[in-house]
Amino acid sequence: MIKTWDRVYTRAVIDLWNEVAVKDGYKELNEESFESLFQSNRYFDPENTFVLLESNQVKGFACGCTGDDLPLGDAAGYMTCIVLTQQYQTDEYYKLLLESIENRFRQLGKTQSDVLFFNPMMLPWYIPETPKHEHNNAPGVPIDSSLYEFLIREGYKERAREHAMYLNLSAYITPEQMKAKEKSAAEQGYHVELYDPVMHHGVAEMLERLGNPLWQKEIGESTEKGIPVVVAALHGKAVGFAGPVIRQDNGRGYFAGIGVHPDHEGHGLGSILFFKLCEAFKEIGTDYMSLYTGSTNPAIRIYERAGFHTVRQFSVMRRELSR
Repeated sequence: MIKTWDRVYTRAVIDLWNEVAVKDGYKELNEESFESLFQSNRYFDPENTFVLLESNQVKGFACGCTGDDLPLGDAAGYMTCIVLTQQYQTDEYYKLLLESIENRFRQLGKTQSDVLFFNPMMLPWYIPETPKHEHNNAPGVPIDSSLYEFLIREGYKERAREHAMYLNLSAYITPEQMKAKEKSAAEQGYHVELYDPVMHHGVAEMLERLGNPLWQKEIGESTEKGIPVVVAALHGKAVGFAGPVIRQDNGRGYFAGIGVHPDHEGHGLGSILFFKLCEAFKEIGTDYMSLYTGSTNPAIRIYERAGFHTVRQFSVMRRELSR
């Protein structure tokens, strides 16, 4: 029997998650984190959250979400998770829960179901072979999971594969090759350093040219509030950034991204910014960094030169929804 969400199932779903989802690497949940991740999320929809019951016992949990203000939100619904206890991990039960999510998407006028990093319900997971170092979001379905195999059989298309990469900062050293690249850029008038409002200007103009609303908000606010940001500047004018440089409570280095003004590409500034970001994190006592990159993204070589290595792979998936 499939039931839509009721808070009465909270404890049983948490127990199910900690029994099953944790085996796929996801972080365990308690009542506080479940509330924060699901029920208090502004995109939580109790009509798109389901439990599978057998003899009134919770055997499965599934959740999807929508929002017209989300990226692709006019057309896409986001599948957040489908979790089934071990003996129920069959196509029959996966399909019952998947169809429940997709039917809700159809009711809301959505034409596609996506498993994608734009999903605002972010599932934290542990980085393998670390002392519970964690990343705050899964950008797709783990390719080593039974859910991934089911979705492929069900006709979901893999649109991209994301590499989750990790660096333990205790062993980080900036390579000599990068120091030489920084010297070459300096000879052309470019300097990469922490933002200083006395020395640097033009951040807002640079962010506007990059055209990323998240960066405009987060990097703009960081430079205004004195939160460290690494900038590339030409004669004091900002032409690139990396950051912000924030050590999270779990020891991870949080940053929103790296960007270089299109008119100043070709000088190695993206690489220099990234390595300077690693240095900045190490200097404030950050334990580790983790990030995602597509398998075809040339930047993966930059990350590897810094000492990052791939720890997991996630599939970005989609299915067009028939009426």
